[in-house]
Amino acid sequence: MQDGTLLAAVDLGSNSFRLEIGRVEHGHIRRVEYLKETVRQGNGLDAERNLTPEAMQRGWECLARFAERLAGFARHHVRAVATQTLREARNREDFIRRGGEILGFPIDVVSGPEEARLIYQGVARLLPQSDERRLVVDIGGRSTELILGRQFTPSAVASYRVGSVAWSARHFPDGALTPRAFEAAETAARAVLDEAAQAYRGALWDVAYGSSGTVGAVGTLLAAAGWEEGHITREGLDWLRAQLLRARHADRVRLEGLKDDRRPVLGGGLCVLRAVFDLLGIERMTIAQGALRQGALYDLLEREQPGTDLRAATVRALMQRFAVDEAQAGRVAQLAVQLFVQAAPPGSERAARKLEWAARLHEIGCRISHDDYHRHGAYILEHTDAAGFALTELHALSLLVLGHRGKLRKLGADLDDPVLALQLMCLRTAVALCHARRTPDVQGLTLRLQGRRCTVRSRPGWAAAFPQSAHLLREEAQAWQKTPWDYAADPA
Repeated sequence: MQDGTLLAAVDLGSNSFRLEIGRVEHGHIRRVEYLKETVRQGNGLDAERNLTPEAMQRGWECLARFAERLAGFARHHVRAVATQTLREARNREDFIRRGGEILGFPIDVVSGPEEARLIYQGVARLLPQSDERRLVVDIGGRSTELILGRQFTPSAVASYRVGSVAWSARHFPDGALTPRAFEAAETAARAVLDEAAQAYRGALWDVAYGSSGTVGAVGTLLAAAGWEEGHITREGLDWLRAQLLRARHADRVRLEGLKDDRRPVLGGGLCVLRAVFDLLGIERMTIAQGALRQGALYDLLEREQPGTDLRAATVRALMQRFAVDEAQAGRVAQLAVQLFVQAAPPGSERAARKLEWAARLHEIGCRISHDDYHRHGAYILEHTDAAGFALTELHALSLLVLGHRGKLRKLGADLDDPVLALQLMCLRTAVALCHARRTPDVQGLTLRLQGRRCTVRSRPGWAAAFPQSAHLLREEAQAWQKTPWDYAADPA
């Protein structure tokens, strides 16, 4: 990516939405602009875990303001990432669909482990180079992420459903700050985080770092009160707890450096932070400058560099984990992409890359069973934690794996998407032509798409030379008859 290119990341957090714009300079990203708005979507989930209309409207209005600043950005230079609240929301598709239209860019809902990975990348990129073993803690509105790593490589990632917004709403619902409420909130947080005590114990790291919302706010308050700047200690947390108890109510907390939007959720966030200190044996935490949004920016940068897209490495790891026949996967992938490039409009490189990944994974379910292996493969992709992939990307791959064989009606309305339909036509055609598990003779074979009609043609004499392949293409034409698409196979 050229120096001077502007990249942007939108972090749709449970408490705040943030926009970070950076400029690429010699492989690094320098901040150009940063915007933050308190949206507090985490408080907008009702009893059925649906976002209320009011919460959705607050989010859409914020995204509209961000959209004005992002006008003119190329699609592949912006990444919008949604976290725990939208992971939980049962009606998230309603918000994401409209939100993406307003923002002008797609919104990726990421899994908890993927959020943790991006957080670590953001923290590590803004720290000095060091071989130290790092623990990174990020307490958000509805989740807390814990990561172990060295330099730019995380070795363990985890996400827990405990955060400042959720804990404040649950344990300090009316704003009253009492000893009993603090004790209950810290005990409950320790119960959720208890399994982390062994996996992230002090013997496994040298320095503890904290990033983003709660940690940053607590660090600011302690520094303003005369504690060591840039660090949080147990004694500092005890002092801050005493100040909140003295105030007795969130509305009466008066501390230098406390912002109004942080006041209602400070109690819950502090309890979670104290629980983390207790469970992991932390005596001193260093406040990191990087966070999720910086990680998303560097992820964008790496996706544009040849050989550095983490998703390609993740696909290879999944192939190895599920003992995929790599030679067959490679044959199918090469042919599917070759056909797709023939038929797709210019600018479809990213769709071709995703088709290649789906083709390499199309037999991933065979490790479970050869019966309905396409369904097993789709299930694996829907439910795996795949580094570098958003949940929407994994869903798209799962649809291709599910639809690469058998009847197409199982895809339902998803088949209305012209990109998915073309990807699927190319993948199914490649699977058919590679049926003998050797490189097929496809010289002169073409695939073209005009409107909703796909036509496959071959050179004269090809059908007579390869009758089984010709038969499978004619069967493929029949498979598409009850869909919105036409598939015409004319093997000569």
